[in-house]
Amino acid sequence: MTIEHPSFGTLDDSRVIIFDTTLRDGEQSPGFSMNLSEKIRMAEALTELGVDVLEAGFAIASPGDFESVKSIAESVGQRDDTPVIASLARAGQMDVLRAAEALKAAKRRRIHIVIATSDLHMRVKLRLTPDEVIQQTVDSITLARQHADDVEWSAEDATRSDPDFLCRVVEAAIRAGATTINLPDTVGYALPADMVRMFADVRNRVPGIERVVLSTHNHNDLGMGVANTLAAIEAGARQVETTINGIGERAGNASLEEIVMAIRTRQDAIPRRNNIKTTHLLRLSKLLATITGFDVQPNKAIVGRNAFAHEAGIHQDGVLKDAATYEIMTPESVGWKTNSLVLGKHSGRAAFRDKLNTLGYNVGDNQLNDAFRRFKDLADRKKVVFDDDVVALVDDEVMRDHERVRFVSLDLHAGSKSPPRAELELEVDGVVKSGVSSGDGPVDATFKAIQAIFPHTANLTLFSVGAVTEGTDAQARTTVRLEENGKMVDGQGADTDTIVASARAYIHALNKLLVKRERTEPQALAS
Repeated sequence: MTIEHPSFGTLDDSRVIIFDTTLRDGEQSPGFSMNLSEKIRMAEALTELGVDVLEAGFAIASPGDFESVKSIAESVGQRDDTPVIASLARAGQMDVLRAAEALKAAKRRRIHIVIATSDLHMRVKLRLTPDEVIQQTVDSITLARQHADDVEWSAEDATRSDPDFLCRVVEAAIRAGATTINLPDTVGYALPADMVRMFADVRNRVPGIERVVLSTHNHNDLGMGVANTLAAIEAGARQVETTINGIGERAGNASLEEIVMAIRTRQDAIPRRNNIKTTHLLRLSKLLATITGFDVQPNKAIVGRNAFAHEAGIHQDGVLKDAATYEIMTPESVGWKTNSLVLGKHSGRAAFRDKLNTLGYNVGDNQLNDAFRRFKDLADRKKVVFDDDVVALVDDEVMRDHERVRFVSLDLHAGSKSPPRAELELEVDGVVKSGVSSGDGPVDATFKAIQAIFPHTANLTLFSVGAVTEGTDAQARTTVRLEENGKMVDGQGADTDTIVASARAYIHALNKLLVKRERTEPQALAS
């Protein structure tokens, strides 16, 4: 069976549309706020990955969210290989118009409307009757169709909705002009069998359902996000809503990389196709981890550092004889490469730029100059420079672009005979400022010096240190978590000097907190 869709033309049953909501639902995760330059960087990378729909944000949530959606529509949304650019909107006039305004510049745009349909949400959160929910659904979709041919409608908490009412409201949404119908498991309640029953019920009972794309959006509260998504595909969903690394509200969303590789690896059971370039998956995972300050756990499927590691002797023996004995996909298929010596202190700018291109970076001249300066410094201090060292260095430099507070220098006096003392220079809003502080240790002294230069009320709730590569001269990658008035952010920094890396991580977190302060969540945020 085929469907004519305004954004994708003729669609057949073999196609699965990949809808990425890393920049919207993913960014709603505690501590995961991104600034504008970081969002645009992610949007560009997601476009290169091959996602079909890129949900750029929730335009009415704040002026910053509006500007993010607008900027992505004006930049990424103008490319020849552009995905559909989407903005979330509640089922109200102001939300829809704000989304339409933000998306105006995009070549292909989608207004994504959400309203709750479960008895609990309608009664407690919306305080609306079922008939009022249907009316708001119809009114908002009708208005959205005046500004976009592509309109998605989502039934928040669909998996806990009354089946009869769900069918009624879906039918009303289709009649009003929705082109995609999304049935989310908003609170991660469902099991795969529930997804199959819900989609089968809607497909069998709703007139006109054959004219629209059915979509699935699953949260991971019971660890079922990916399983429920695959069950929905089997039951007729043609669009899957995902995030990189599975980030999102509470326990997160269904992971894009896991779904895509499940489809690719198990074509015998899931004979579907998509446009994702799987060799980009690891790079995008690491990019997101650098931007947000949240590393993936080592045993994370596909992109965790242990995903293709083998320690047991019997496994190692099998892999050495034939990798297929214990690896159901190749590491290279998702972007893993063997760590290799790449550059040295005598390497020039052209070789450095070529290496960045090989690793998937496309940086401007100013960013290249800053990164190259830090590379030369690193090569002087480190005997062996690996690809991962270059990635950590460039991510640390590029991700600091457009920050209000920037690291300049640190002079540290520490030892067992006297209290540690940190002399720090920061650039704050373009002005270099100095601070001196003592502390219980070198890290404490450094953090107190940051506090002296840039006073704030945030509390340090986590500090951790790891190594980028092996050896005593390895770069340290540090993570700092700050909390202020219930808002939490993580920052990361990398340097061969652990204290400098710690300062960079703290400053990264502080800049993210400044972004977080500007964001105000509207009521009834969902899906």
